[in-house]
Amino acid sequence: MPELPEVETVRRGLIPALEGRVLARVETRRADLRVPFSPRFEQRLTGRRVTDLRRRAKYILLDTDGPDTLVIHLGMSGRITLCAGGLSESPGRFHHPVLRNSDGHDPHDHVVMETDHGTRIVYNDHRRFGLMVLVPTNELDSHPLFKNMGPEPLEDAFTGAVLSAVLKGKRTPIKSALLDQRVVAGLGNIYVCEALYRARISPQRLASTVAGVRAERLVPEIKSVLREAIEAGGSSLRDYAHTDGELGYFQHHFAVYDRLGAPCLTPKCRGKIRRLVQAGRSTWSCPVCQR
Repeated sequence: MPELPEVETVRRGLIPALEGRVLARVETRRADLRVPFSPRFEQRLTGRRVTDLRRRAKYILLDTDGPDTLVIHLGMSGRITLCAGGLSESPGRFHHPVLRNSDGHDPHDHVVMETDHGTRIVYNDHRRFGLMVLVPTNELDSHPLFKNMGPEPLEDAFTGAVLSAVLKGKRTPIKSALLDQRVVAGLGNIYVCEALYRARISPQRLASTVAGVRAERLVPEIKSVLREAIEAGGSSLRDYAHTDGELGYFQHHFAVYDRLGAPCLTPKCRGKIRRLVQAGRSTWSCPVCQR
């Protein structure tokens, strides 16, 4: 599933094509994705100008000059492709091809939007775990998707003190706590593993014991790993690709994730990366460095 850096990369890729543009045509090719499309989905979007493209956690928020915001979640396999002049080719050497049927449509192209500039935005999702719903803009904060969500990790307001306050008294492992969207929004398995390694904190350590000095050490590492991943265009694992078809490359910088048995990269450390399962999720760490 795309995590915060991948979603942020997609958001940035959409801005030049969508911000300030009118949605001249909106087409849904089925009744639902993970959940049904909002009532009158096509009619409520058609003719509206896109005023802003934001991100909240792993959601893309497309504000319009109407009363609604389009909320997009890519799920496990959702991809958004920009097609100019009817073409969906990418000049990048990491182009991820999409198979089309005889009429030029992929059967998994579930939503197609076209701007007044002629750009087509195609949402493709063969597993249909994604989501597109319309929410009144003035009700976003109270909507069930967002009302209990924690702080954004890249905002200045997310500090060691803030994280400490949330972790106090928590008896779950720190890895599980950081994946809880009520603690901090947008973090996923990859970047939690990497941030804990950088902060030299064991993923098995009780969350309550991270409050204080360790939280002050962890928060800058969370921010740095996310920023580096965004700069690298995210991590291309399985289905993820940019809006132009190119793939991110932060996976080439993993220190622990998916490196089972590899030597720890910390100088003079003789540990080897191990894998364990926590709450049904794989966790990679160095048992020597991370305490």
